[in-house]
Amino acid sequence: QVQLVESGGGLAQAGGSLKLSCAASGHTFSRDVVGWFRQAPGQAPDKEREVVAEIDWSGKSTYYGDSVRGRFTISRDNAKTTVHLQMTELKPEDTAVYFCASDSRGLWRPVTYQNWGRGTQVTVTS
Repeated sequence: QVQLVESGGGLAQAGGSLKLSCAASGHTFSRDVVGWFRQAPGQAPDKEREVVAEIDWSGKSTYYGDSVRGRFTISRDNAKTTVHLQMTELKPEDTAVYFCASDSRGLWRPVTYQNWGRGTQVTVTS
C-alpha cells in the first residue's frame, strides 16, 4: 500500500517562502502523476479540496491553480522519489492544510487520485 508523507509545512510571514515535500513509502513515484491540494480553515469537510499544482510523471507537464500561478512551483527530483512544492510570495490566504496525492494510472488531467497523504499545516501571518 502506498503511503504519502508531506513535510515542510509551518509558519511563515506574508511575502515569505516555504518548501513542501511529498515522499512515498514503498513506492518510487516514477510513473505517477502527483498533485498538491489544500483545504482552508473552516472549509466544510465535504467541499472539494482546492487544486494547487499537479505534475505528470515526466515532469514536463504541470498545472497550477489560478490563485498560486506565478508564485508556486511544483517539481520532482531526479530519482523521482520526492515531489516538491516551492511556495513564494506567500499570502495569508494561502493558510491551509496542504495534501499531496498520487495516481499511477498515467492519465493527465483530469486525474482521479488513488493515494492521499495526511497533510501538513501551512500558516501565513500578515
